[in-house]
Amino acid sequence: MTEPEESNFNNIIKELIKKSLFTERQIEIILKQKDLLDVKFPITRGAYYRQVGQSREKLVSFFYTVALLRGLGVLLPDDIDVMSELSEQIGVISHSDVFPEREQDVISVIDRVIRQACSL
Repeated sequence: MTEPEESNFNNIIKELIKKSLFTERQIEIILKQKDLLDVKFPITRGAYYRQVGQSREKLVSFFYTVALLRGLGVLLPDDIDVMSELSEQIGVISHSDVFPEREQDVISVIDRVIRQACSL
């Protein structure tokens, strides 16, 4: 029987990853490539570098998407400001211990802010 893989992320970050365009492994790879996470991957080098390429292409697509939506006026400066502030808070949360009974409240607030910014 294999042991469950230990996550490098707290529950809030794991929930945000589930709602993102990336998998947890891809986020780990991006962080490793940026020297923001020291982790060993129990996969072959070929598989690892294939996932590095996939992660890079997703990240490139994400930046093209942001640039396109900003250029077309879908993402407004206020939206970018809100997302920057939210990103800073997520950075704090990623390095903090949040009481388990408060995790869902934090996720709900983040979800509400993002959905409000995305209203069409």
